[in-house]
Amino acid sequence: MTERIDGHTLLIGLMAYPIRHSMSPTMHNNAFAKLGLNFAYLAFEITNDTLPAAVQSIRTLDMRGSNISMPNKQKILPLLDKLDPVAKMVGAVNTVVNDNGVLTGYTTDGTGFMKALADENLDIRGEKMTIAGAGGAGTAIEIQAAYDGVKEMSIFNIHDQTWENAERNVKIINEQTDCKAQLFDLADQDAFKREIADSAIYCDSTGVGMKPLEGKSLVNDPSFFHKDMIVFDTVYAPRTTKLMEVAQEAGVEHVFNGLGMMLEQGAEAFKLWTGKEMPVDYIRDLLFDQDDQK
Repeated sequence: MTERIDGHTLLIGLMAYPIRHSMSPTMHNNAFAKLGLNFAYLAFEITNDTLPAAVQSIRTLDMRGSNISMPNKQKILPLLDKLDPVAKMVGAVNTVVNDNGVLTGYTTDGTGFMKALADENLDIRGEKMTIAGAGGAGTAIEIQAAYDGVKEMSIFNIHDQTWENAERNVKIINEQTDCKAQLFDLADQDAFKREIADSAIYCDSTGVGMKPLEGKSLVNDPSFFHKDMIVFDTVYAPRTTKLMEVAQEAGVEHVFNGLGMMLEQGAEAFKLWTGKEMPVDYIRDLLFDQDDQK
């Protein structure tokens, strides 16, 4: 790392809270080194309150850009100069690119999710999906999956500040794709169990299971799941979440954490910043080797 840093090194950030657990710095810095690119990637713990100053720092420090994660993916929208059409439709941003002081927001979470499944030779096109959460990552996953050909989608959400966004997602999906979407209150556990049981995939995009909610799960009863389905938790720290443990207890064949999604969405962001393809196979081996050692 020190051999690569000089007076021409460009900084890329990650702005979220909490974020010290993130594998993104490992992923991007090793990819930069592998390709001989003069960039450095650092994580910054940024809340909604400190986000405006942090975004301004991208311009002030002439950073190449930044990743954005919870809880800032939607709050950052009015702070940017431009939005990519997909990010505008999703209403959330996870990647910012700085072109001479002009900040453009993109979202790569949805494509990262779909590519992570494809990497496992899994195809959910034409299938039913149940998903919990309608925040930044959930919204991107829902809209991308609908556009890519998921036939039916049941979205579960709590009545918080993201409920209106969940309603918006359902409207967009039903009006602009061939997917049929419905919204349910997460408090309705009977509906939750029924919809999961009828689905080819259940995805939790809420962040339940990571700090400060580590050890918790929205599903605690293995009978919610059937063996032939996919259970996908977007959390990757810890590597095995409580949701994954419940699914494994149910004998579910395909159970995943968010590491593959993180890798693929990161590869999309990497290309936006550098114009280069991330060496995905090299980074995958590096990340999963670290995973095996934990």
